[in-house]
Amino acid sequence: MLELKNIKKSYDGVPVLKNIDLSIADGEIVSILGPSGCGKTTLLNIILGLTDTDSGKILFNGEDITNVPMEKRGFNIVFQDYALFPNLNVYQNITYGLKNKPDLSTKEEVNDLIALLGLQPHLDKKIDQLSGGQKQRVALAKTMVMKPKILLLDEPLSALDGVIKESIKEKIKQIARDYHLTTIIVTHDPEEALTLSDKVLIVNEGCISQYGAPEEIITMPQNAFIKEFILNQLEIKRNNIFALFQQKTTVQAV
Repeated sequence: MLELKNIKKSYDGVPVLKNIDLSIADGEIVSILGPSGCGKTTLLNIILGLTDTDSGKILFNGEDITNVPMEKRGFNIVFQDYALFPNLNVYQNITYGLKNKPDLSTKEEVNDLIALLGLQPHLDKKIDQLSGGQKQRVALAKTMVMKPKILLLDEPLSALDGVIKESIKEKIKQIARDYHLTTIIVTHDPEEALTLSDKVLIVNEGCISQYGAPEEIITMPQNAFIKEFILNQLEIKRNNIFALFQQKTTVQAV
């Protein structure tokens, strides 16, 4: 379990995060959702260890990791721009991190991950020969071979659309399920957060506006901001989202 207790962060005296308390269970997919400048990226960077807190604690499986450096936390991130090496082919990109840790993933585990993400036909291609969706899958594979304790995704679908976006959403869900991997996603898109996540953390002006299952946020918004930011933006697509939740409920019942 990942726990954040009373996290505060300011820049030049301006509060960015205020008293953030959060618990994320093992294997959950949690989206951090909010408008630009609300503090969601700062929160992601604090979890990763890229940014220090002003005060508060971060606990992972009961251990205080607040002052543990990023490289020793064992959390990995897929950045919005994929962070792939253009001079290497797909397979070389995927296995690049294993050069210094060759025993971390076996060849069979690497091949299983490649198969899961449907990358077999692209292994010899250079990065500039790939579509946006293919690059995103390579970035996921490159991160997953390092066996992260927590997977962090920064706007993973922002450059994608249509069928490709839906395909990547399903891959993220499958990875989290198959590897029982806690996954934290930063997004500005309410539909993306509500249809991808087990829970959604909505941040506004550095504070938690609501944290709960997508169904709760849709049916029981806790304040006017939630209604404005979430429900009004989703009014046209609301029927589709309710249909998705109904389908999930039916499957669970069976």
